[in-house]
Amino acid sequence: MSSPTAPQNNQQPENSSSSTPHHYKWIKRFFLLFILLIILVIGYRFAHSFFPSSEKKVATLPQPVAVAIAKHQNVPIIFTELGTVIPIANITVPARTSGYLQQVYFTEGQMVKKGDLLALIDPRPYEALKAQYEGTLKADEASLKQAKLDNARYQQLLKQNSIAPMTAQDQQYKVAQLEGQIKADQALIKQQELNIMYSHIRASVDGRIGIRQVDAGNYVTEGQSNGIAILTQMTPISVILTVPENKLGMVLDALKQQPELSVEAWNNDNTTKLADGKASVVDSQIDTSTGTVRMRAIFQNANWELFPNQFVNAHILVKTLHDVLTVPNNAIQTGPDGAFVYIVQDNSSVKLQNIKTGYNDGEYTVIESGLNLNDKVVTDGIDQLRDGAKVTIPNNPQ
Repeated sequence: MSSPTAPQNNQQPENSSSSTPHHYKWIKRFFLLFILLIILVIGYRFAHSFFPSSEKKVATLPQPVAVAIAKHQNVPIIFTELGTVIPIANITVPARTSGYLQQVYFTEGQMVKKGDLLALIDPRPYEALKAQYEGTLKADEASLKQAKLDNARYQQLLKQNSIAPMTAQDQQYKVAQLEGQIKADQALIKQQELNIMYSHIRASVDGRIGIRQVDAGNYVTEGQSNGIAILTQMTPISVILTVPENKLGMVLDALKQQPELSVEAWNNDNTTKLADGKASVVDSQIDTSTGTVRMRAIFQNANWELFPNQFVNAHILVKTLHDVLTVPNNAIQTGPDGAFVYIVQDNSSVKLQNIKTGYNDGEYTVIESGLNLNDKVVTDGIDQLRDGAKVTIPNNPQ
């Protein structure tokens, strides 16, 4: 009984050792692959440290750039401000008396001279009144003459105690009354003379007459709001421009040095110069709603380059900076430490140089410190540069 059981106990350990779990084999394979991957990474980094790639070689090639030379020049300080063309005289030709508009003598758009007859209001009612008042004046003058003679006689009789004092005194009052009446008559005549003169509507300035507001035959009244027409002085003409209050001090300082400032009028998109003028008048106060102060510039406008109510850009020459160091605007970059440029050195490398800038006229910037005369600064190709990078200059600097 014991012999069949023994072989069974000896066979069980043999079967256990030969059935190793299947997942242990996969763990060994992953471990070997991980070791192999580490070896490959180390080898790749070792190879690149001794044999730079072609990309790195390309990055170290000199960068082509354009340069400009820092130079001394005169820089005008010009303020560009918005302005509106405003006539020096813009007059509503009024009806200064009431009556029927008898005749219109101007053509719309016509240039007229000061004193030219523009229209006529029927003067006959005023001529008739004038004649009436002149007749009254003559009658009153005759009465005054008689009253003066009587007064002289009464004064003589009063000295002889031949007349009552009250009678003599009443005659004196009558003389004074008639003298006052004559002055009133003369004033009425003067009034009608003025009405007759005002019936002849004349141009008060040289200028261009606008569109007619009323036709002949209509009844017009004194003080009529729209008048007969608009008379606009075209030559000379002015531009009202606004200067920000932070620029006002420089403008006033400039006017202390010279009586007038040169002003150029440019079109509304600032592409075409229209006319040259002078500015000398600054308004007496700042507009608190806009923070600006108004100035008036005068333009001769001989050829009507400027037209009333036209919007323009006014370029005011405040002063000129003489013999200052400048570079083109596109050479200047901005970094954490402020403005800087790249200077091309003798060994064809660039140096990052911090600078202090001044006035900018739109093309050149004044350099207050950080650069020297004839320094070469990079103006194009800056994006790929860094301090110490090598560069080439295909074209000669200007």
